[in-house]
Amino acid sequence: MYAGNATRKAKGGLSIGVPGQLAGLHLAWNQHGRLPWKRLVKPAENLARKGEVFTSNGDLLKVGDICYNKKLAKTLRKISVYGVETFYNGSIGFNLVNRIQEAGGILTITDLKKYKVKVREPITANILGLKIITMPLPSSGGVSMMLVLNILAQYAIPSGLSGSLGTHRLIEALKHAFAVRMNLGDPDFVKVSKVVADMLSPKTFGPNYYGGRWNQIHDHGTSHLSIVDTKRNAVSITNTVNGYFGSKILSPSTGIVLNNEMDDFSMPSNNSSGDTPPPAPPNFVHPGKRPLSSMTPHNRFEAVVGASGGANIIAATTQVLLNHFALGMDPLLSVMAPRVYHQLIPNVVRYENWTSVIGDHFEVPETIRTDLRKKGHVLERATSATESQFIVHDLDGKGHGELVVVSDPRKGGFPAGF
Repeated sequence: MYAGNATRKAKGGLSIGVPGQLAGLHLAWNQHGRLPWKRLVKPAENLARKGEVFTSNGDLLKVGDICYNKKLAKTLRKISVYGVETFYNGSIGFNLVNRIQEAGGILTITDLKKYKVKVREPITANILGLKIITMPLPSSGGVSMMLVLNILAQYAIPSGLSGSLGTHRLIEALKHAFAVRMNLGDPDFVKVSKVVADMLSPKTFGPNYYGGRWNQIHDHGTSHLSIVDTKRNAVSITNTVNGYFGSKILSPSTGIVLNNEMDDFSMPSNNSSGDTPPPAPPNFVHPGKRPLSSMTPHNRFEAVVGASGGANIIAATTQVLLNHFALGMDPLLSVMAPRVYHQLIPNVVRYENWTSVIGDHFEVPETIRTDLRKKGHVLERATSATESQFIVHDLDGKGHGELVVVSDPRKGGFPAGF
């Protein structure tokens, strides 16, 4: 499909996968919604009409400039009135397909018509004294997060999860999770006892030690919302166009930014070496197939949490949960605490040491960084951030059942209530 050219998988017409977000939201509304569909779509239409495109005549807009995406507003108006059929088997879909094919893509109106939402049973596990519910495959972030939490909960008492030793244990657990992640055709690949024994070792190791047979995919470009209503129904929703501005194609007739979701598939390659494992056959492209994802939306009766940030979502969500439920931090500190990230390949610990756009500073303490280096870890500063949304249901025995809501300030986010 790509003739060995990975750039065609990352941007342009061939990088575009069948868009599924609209169909998924509509199915959720059909099954659980109470408000009229038109009323739900209206705020998005208003946002597009009031401004959402970031260039004018080819120049980047500056802070304070006003911009508009009136084509998208018209598209959303049609969707609000005529439903999702106009997208998957109507004028919007035909216009999208024509633009994609003009850009060299192969997506057809038949592909849109055939798209079906798959509702799968979630993954559940009893960890840290809680029943944890998270996304099943191919949303592999949930599987990876469960593995990390299970390792740490079973073999490290809460006091052993703090400080440099706790950070080391987290890093080692993340390595094992990422090693297993790219071989998800065999979910029993890693035996927990062996994983934990290796993780508790006072040393760190190279990527091959962790059983990682396949190279990683580096997905990114996500958005996340955690929502709880007055009935305490919780929703954790992560969506994506994958890369920044997806395929780099904006449909001129519909105003829609098209995804480059095909880049989340692995691609056959002859460039593997001892340091670079081969790509993962279980994640190769196939008609009707969904690629692996790092999405880790996660909800439970006591809390709902999720994050944006591509492959970093796994580490971010895990650390927020551990901070609150294992280390006893309050919800705000659980989100604000500085984070570390590891994806097995490259064999580097990325740590936070930066200031957000609104002035908050996040920095892993120097003492922890020094101890990690002594254990053999290679460290570098993280150049990108994850943003976590955390809602805690306060069940302290007082009977109030209050909600504590934290929106991560790393990307300028803030909580909202209606």
